[in-house]
Amino acid sequence: MPGIICGSWEMISNINFDGYMIALGVGALMRKLALQLKHRKVVEQEGDVYVVKTLSTFRNYTLSFRLDEEFPEFTKGLDERHCKSLVSWEGSRLVCVQQGEKKDRGWAHWIEDNLLHLELYCEGQVCKQVFKKNV
Repeated sequence: MPGIICGSWEMISNINFDGYMIALGVGALMRKLALQLKHRKVVEQEGDVYVVKTLSTFRNYTLSFRLDEEFPEFTKGLDERHCKSLVSWEGSRLVCVQQGEKKDRGWAHWIEDNLLHLELYCEGQVCKQVFKKNV
């Protein structure tokens, strides 16, 4: 699975992103702007380090981690919070649990039908995004 998830991916659907951002505490103006964007994901593996880039015309976010090693994360450009994150494979899903100010926060990536699926969750809100691979 690790090699399959790597690549460049274009967003094709984005369900309940507004609800997820409200749970994070993102203000109305920033939410309105964010809802207009089409994100691109770039997933790379360099040795035992994964790099996940979320790219848009407005703002980019890069996350670098080693599997099964907790690390401090600052969600700069997202909701500007500090948390402790842990990413691991759970079956065919790459799952991140983030502990901090917000409860039940994290995400999961997986491949299904040659599409990259992403669920973002925070305090009962779930955003579901789907990406197709650039070839």
